Amino acid sequence: MDDDTRKTTFLVGRGEIAARPLDAALYLVATPIGNLGDMTIRGLETLAAADILACEDTRVTRVLLDRYAIRQRPIAYHEHNAAEAGPRLLAALEAGRSVALVSDAGTPLVSDPGFRLVEQALQAGHKVIPVPGPSAVLAALAASGLPTDTFLFAGFLPVRDGQRRTRLEELRTVPATLVFFESPRRLAETLAAMAEALGERNAAVARELTKAFEEIRRGTLADLASHYAAADTPRGEIVICVGPPGEAAPMEARDVDRLLVALAAEMPASRAAAEAARLTGGRKPDLYRRLLELKADAGR
Repeated sequence: MDDDTRKTTFLVGRGEIAARPLDAALYLVATPIGNLGDMTIRGLETLAAADILACEDTRVTRVLLDRYAIRQRPIAYHEHNAAEAGPRLLAALEAGRSVALVSDAGTPLVSDPGFRLVEQALQAGHKVIPVPGPSAVLAALAASGLPTDTFLFAGFLPVRDGQRRTRLEELRTVPATLVFFESPRRLAETLAAMAEALGERNAAVARELTKAFEEIRRGTLADLASHYAAADTPRGEIVICVGPPGEAAPMEARDVDRLLVALAAEMPASRAAAEAARLTGGRKPDLYRRLLELKADAGR
């Protein structure tokens, strides 16, 4: 972890800047999501001055350090070695040293490892200091054209169909813009599942944000699903933003009952309740119980 030969300086433009010493603390440093020019001055200063720099992948972080002539020797801290590396970082904090934590891109702990380290550092009484900067979530949301006053970051959806449907059902009535990460190879499939579970909503797919081939495509979930189903598999990291549910007036109870009975005539009760929930905005468990009551009444 030690490198007594390094200089705590960094380059911005043609000028070399000396970084100020840091207090002992765990610093969570946001790094660029693509364009290395998005790195903040404070972030550079923190990376240059930290006693220890921990990162997901030393090769990725080395590219950033070389760009700004920072002579640090990063160490790996990721989900596969956290049990070994975490205690060493906590010991460094206990010894009064400064530790900077970065992810491969964006803000640490956002769909990246680090939560446990932060939790343990706080429990041990150490300071945890955020050094904010680039975020794929906020960049995509700001450019999506969707409401930004209330949003929910939902991370990655489950890969399995059933689990994904269940998660989307949980999110369906959330009165906020939903933000997801997704793999390029699952994009079309996920958009189709969203269109089925969430209904007719406006959405945006942001790809390769801040990079040379940045693309933000907007449309309904169904339109986007159709486009990416027909297109070649896209490249790069992807953020999906989905608009909040509409403000449709709730159906009368008797109309909901008629809908349940009609759907139950064509499909199993559980599926009928799920479809009624999608169409009415109600909760599937409540509608399922109501359908059973209607069936019991009809059998008397």
